[in-house]
Amino acid sequence: MSRVPSTTPPEGALIPKRHPLAPATGTKVPSHYGHCFGCGELHPTGLHLVAHIGEGATIKSEFTVTENHQGAPGLAHGGLLSLAFDEAMGKLMWLIRTPSVTARLETNFIKPVPLGTTLHITSEITGQVNRKVYTAAVGRLNSPEGEIAVRASALFVIVPMSHFLTQAPEGFIKELAKHPELLAFEDPEFEINP
Repeated sequence: MSRVPSTTPPEGALIPKRHPLAPATGTKVPSHYGHCFGCGELHPTGLHLVAHIGEGATIKSEFTVTENHQGAPGLAHGGLLSLAFDEAMGKLMWLIRTPSVTARLETNFIKPVPLGTTLHITSEITGQVNRKVYTAAVGRLNSPEGEIAVRASALFVIVPMSHFLTQAPEGFIKELAKHPELLAFEDPEFEINP
């Protein structure tokens, strides 16, 4: 049986410095793909999570729970809340300008998140060791100072950009050639350090 990776950074993990080309504090983080269910502005029923660069190694995100995000009547689906946290913590990679994949995600549900609620998520990088980037986040109801409803932590692993492009369907690659703005990560200066 293999060991389950932890989302807690090991002793000696360092908080990485912001990449010199990382967006400035307060900047809106673009969607990495317009049709992404988590952050894509073009997805008709997605979360439409919006994120802004915070201070240090943090990002502030928010999304509003709609009827498309329900589990039990009137409440956000737990899996969709986990998705929101995966997306919010994944946005942290803009600070170090490196593509990554989620290796492990832990979500702790503290309070229900009702329909119509705006969930404010603050995420941060808690450490990095080689290709492993450790993150944590907290979600508050209706304001950045509201009641805590969800906590999460995740481990991301840095991968080369080719990981995403070689998995994409042929039709996507053709569409990307016509509309490169659909994939914000496709940036000639985006550093890839696996």
